[in-house]
Amino acid sequence: MKNESMYTRIFNVVRMIPPGKAATYGQISRIAGRCSARNVGYAMSSVPFGSDIPWHRVINSRGMVSIRSGGGECSAQRQLLEGEGILFNEKGRINLDIYGWEGPEPLMKGEAE
Repeated sequence: MKNESMYTRIFNVVRMIPPGKAATYGQISRIAGRCSARNVGYAMSSVPFGSDIPWHRVINSRGMVSIRSGGGECSAQRQLLEGEGILFNEKGRINLDIYGWEGPEPLMKGEAE
């Protein structure tokens, strides 16, 4: 993983988030390593249309869809999350205790790293 680009590391982590779960920008940055939550945001905004990267599963630490540079939230992101069964409360937040991804499974003893 040392020679991978930062965006490749980020994208590989985001691909692990299962349907019906969400992760925060900060969580993805900690798992991917050597990047910030802001870098994760930039990476998510660069995901090409039709990609296999589930960009919509990455949200902010308050459990909300982040405001875009144009000033509004991404309604497509919320619709995609709701389509996976994720519920938003009246304040536009998801319950990370219910829908939060716990991260990749630790390697079992004897598995190759």
